[in-house]
Amino acid sequence: MTQHPDATRAHPGTAAGTPRTATPGAPRPGTQPSASGPNRSAGPGTEGMPQAGQQPPDAPHATQHAGVARSGQVASAAQAAGETDLEAIRQEGLTGRQLRMARRVAQKHGLEPTSDLDAVRLLRVRGIDPFQRSNMLELVKPATTEIAPDARVQLPQTVQVEKPKLPSTDTMSPAERRAVEIARIQKELASRRRKKTLLLMARLAVFVLLPTFVMGYYYYNVATPMYSTKSEFLILKNDGAGAAVPSLLRGSAFDTAQDAIATQSYLQSKEVMMRLDTDEGFKSHFQAPLIDPIQRLDGDASAEDAYKLYKKNVQISFDPTEGVIRMEVTAAEPQTAAQFSRALIGYAEERIDNLTARKRNDSVRAAEMNLEKAENDRRAAQEKLVRMQQEGNIVDPEGRIGALRAQINTRELELQEKKLQVQALLDNPRPNRAKVDGTQGDIGRLEDLLDTLNAEMTQATTGEQSLAEMAVQLKLAEADLATRDLMLQSALERLESARREADNQARYMTTSVIPVASEDPSYPRKFENTILAFLIFSGIYLMLSLTASILREQVAS
Repeated sequence: MTQHPDATRAHPGTAAGTPRTATPGAPRPGTQPSASGPNRSAGPGTEGMPQAGQQPPDAPHATQHAGVARSGQVASAAQAAGETDLEAIRQEGLTGRQLRMARRVAQKHGLEPTSDLDAVRLLRVRGIDPFQRSNMLELVKPATTEIAPDARVQLPQTVQVEKPKLPSTDTMSPAERRAVEIARIQKELASRRRKKTLLLMARLAVFVLLPTFVMGYYYYNVATPMYSTKSEFLILKNDGAGAAVPSLLRGSAFDTAQDAIATQSYLQSKEVMMRLDTDEGFKSHFQAPLIDPIQRLDGDASAEDAYKLYKKNVQISFDPTEGVIRMEVTAAEPQTAAQFSRALIGYAEERIDNLTARKRNDSVRAAEMNLEKAENDRRAAQEKLVRMQQEGNIVDPEGRIGALRAQINTRELELQEKKLQVQALLDNPRPNRAKVDGTQGDIGRLEDLLDTLNAEMTQATTGEQSLAEMAVQLKLAEADLATRDLMLQSALERLESARREADNQARYMTTSVIPVASEDPSYPRKFENTILAFLIFSGIYLMLSLTASILREQVAS
């Protein structure tokens, strides 16, 4: 057996002439260099190629075992030897601190290593031990003398037992071996991608396609067809042509918006559901065996369960811009759906009639009570005035007092005239005694009459039952009667206003779209529901996949 010429190559770090066995696992000089070596070529097509016109130093050895020249690219002997040394240094298991120390020693000696391992190799080529203590001290203190090239300190090396070298049976060039490795890696990547694609398709089939198929099968083959009946109605208000206060919202949709919202809430309430069940048998219809088990109501279902089903099958909406209430009732039979819709419209009309009935009745009743009270008060004031006039036997005390004052004034004027006549008669030298006596008699009688009238006048104006007091009481009674008359008139006007306002607050419901039984089922929407189920399951799978990927990345990091 011929021994390979590179097998007994001396290690730079050993003594001269001492043979060094090849390290197990180190690449042969003619093989492809390690990918981690510092002298790795820039491209796969130019690695280890000799220059044009030159023959590599190890060419005789490379062609010794093969009778003919090999085709392909072959690394040079120097490059292969350097890579072999680097691989041997790498297998020594040097620490990071030792490698950094070797790089600093190499830089101190002016070397330009490409890596820490290359620094160890270059230092050993020059006969310098990178791990000698003196070298470490020289990094701190500059050396005064240069070290001779042959004054080297040799470290003990592990000598391995030389094994018999067999000729290599590998006739593949490095480029071909690289191509084979690349093809193997590509096959592994393709196999991995194919496996991941198959796993992805399996997960999609299990978590997305299978549930979608189940939902589609239910919608197309199992679900009971439901018939819907649509209707529309409006809430109108009395125009109120005789209204005293006009309103900008009168006659618009916003004028009855509150009533429409209240009606919508009433139709969607549990009270209406129970009333519909009592009148039309809502629960018994949805408990029938013809309905599929998913939509069917249980036989012992509670009112809450029935109410949930009611809200699902009775949809009511209100459009505030148009003031229209739209209602859609769904049932398993078209006639039943139309019957339910007509019953609900009747309930709505009854509730609309009663929305303002209490308010209208209360306002009118209050106005009538005020009118009745005003009438009673006026009647009492009038009776009081008549009673006072009857008790005093005088209809007009002020007129009586005025008449007495007029009589007194008249008698005083007559008395003055009589006194003037007596004075004129007495001025005559021989007065007529009979005339004088008659005139003086008239004066006496007038004075007595005046005394009587004054006494009557005094009695009429003073005392508890005088004419003056009676006149004041009569004036107060007349003022009270006038006040009651005004209050009675105001009560009458208030009653008329309350009646007009009650008429204006009246609500009327008109059905613009009458419920008609449909011929074709409206639900379920098979295709739309199947597509929606597919989108929902896809979204759930995507969210779960993203969450799992993020958690896996967080755990791995």
